[in-house]
Amino acid sequence: MKSLEQYKALSGTLEPVFSLEVQTVPEDTDRILDAVMEVHPLSFGRYQRNASISAVGRGTAQPEQGSTTTTHVEGFTAGSTETYPMVELKISIERDLTKLAAVMDAIIAVHHYEEPVIFVREDWASRAAYDPNSNNPHRWWNNGKGLPDRLD
Repeated sequence: MKSLEQYKALSGTLEPVFSLEVQTVPEDTDRILDAVMEVHPLSFGRYQRNASISAVGRGTAQPEQGSTTTTHVEGFTAGSTETYPMVELKISIERDLTKLAAVMDAIIAVHHYEEPVIFVREDWASRAAYDPNSNNPHRWWNNGKGLPDRLD
C-alpha cells in the first residue's frame, strides 16, 4: 500500500500538515491570527494568513476550586456551569515541531484563557495543480459570479 506521500492526481498533491483548532471568543480571532503571523505566514498555496473561523457557538465548563474563575470572579461557586460565546479558529502549518512550538507559544501568549482549548492533529492538506489562468467554468473568475461579498 502506498502512503499519502506518493499521492498525485491531475488536480494536485497532498502535503503533511499540523492542523490546529483553537477555541476562543469571537472578538479574539484577529489578535490570535496577528500573533501567529509574527512567527508563521500561515501559507496555503500562494495565499497567506489562511484560517477558518466557525460560526459562533457556545463553550461551557465547570471551573474547579483554585481556577482563575474562582480566583477572580467574586461570588462564583466552584463547580457551577459557565457558558460563553465561542468560535473555532482553524489553521494549518507544515509538519515541523519547531514551527509548531513557535505557533503554540504565540497563541497561548495572547489567548484570554489560562488553559486554552487547542487541538493539534496530524493531517494531509491538498495542494492544487495551480493555474491562475485556468478556463475551468467553476472557478470564480470564469463563473460569472466572481468572489463572494467580503465580510470585512
